[in-house]
Amino acid sequence: MSMDTPAGVAVVETEITREQGEHGYVDWSAIIAGIVLASAISLVLISFGSAIGLNFIDFNAREGAAPILIGIGAASWFLWVQISSFMAGGYLTGRLRRRHFDATEDESDMRDGAHGLLVWGGAMIIGAILALGGIGAAGSAVGTAVSTATTAASNVAEGTADNLDPNAYFIDTLFRAEAPAAETGMARDEAGRIFARAAMSDGAVPAEDRTYLVNLVVANTGLSQEQAEARVDQVIANVEAARQQAIEAARIARNTAIIAAFLLAASSLVSAIGAYWAAQKGGNHRDNNTIFADVFRRF
Repeated sequence: MSMDTPAGVAVVETEITREQGEHGYVDWSAIIAGIVLASAISLVLISFGSAIGLNFIDFNAREGAAPILIGIGAASWFLWVQISSFMAGGYLTGRLRRRHFDATEDESDMRDGAHGLLVWGGAMIIGAILALGGIGAAGSAVGTAVSTATTAASNVAEGTADNLDPNAYFIDTLFRAEAPAAETGMARDEAGRIFARAAMSDGAVPAEDRTYLVNLVVANTGLSQEQAEARVDQVIANVEAARQQAIEAARIARNTAIIAAFLLAASSLVSAIGAYWAAQKGGNHRDNNTIFADVFRRF
């Protein structure tokens, strides 16, 4: 007791411990625990949903099911998985966070919620890394396969557009003979370039090209003029049908990507709110020593 302290007055000396002075308000161990839990729940549930066909890769995977219903189911499942997993991670972080009793209850709730947002941000970064890496490889492979099929259907000709000389068609027209020779290999290559040229434009085969194709078929198959014309018209119709299917597949893929991106952005914002709220709820249960005896009981 100091000499200046009046008699009968008790003095309580408080001291900020070394641990409180060295540590900040951000409890990274609790945040990491929440990120691990949220990522694990999300990975398990998304894998389960993909196993039963709730994914955005192929809405026609289940025979007899309407694609729109599969799309709605996949969107609802993804939304529920993302929000619930972030809420679980946020709650765990709020429950595990070490509270510093140097603030009001409102400030403590804000700090708990901020930890929930850090769980959300960390899990989003991990999810983006996984999507760009190993897990996204499957979707990338499917997208590559669809793109390859679309290109093949659009070109229809032998070889791909990458191997097609853009001037080959015009060179062919330069050296066309009045009576095509019966050389099957050269005829097939030239016919392929004609169809490739048509597929890369509006899909229509010009009249002079159609006449030339008919002459090629007559010279290489022995069919009559009428039979050759019917065969050429059938092939032209098949090429156009394949081109339209490729255009429709590209349109569906584009719309699916737009919807998936919008859903991801919207669900991410909602899950951020859920993580914030759940972390605050976890902090309140921590402060009130709330236990779930009916759920977690010792055996």
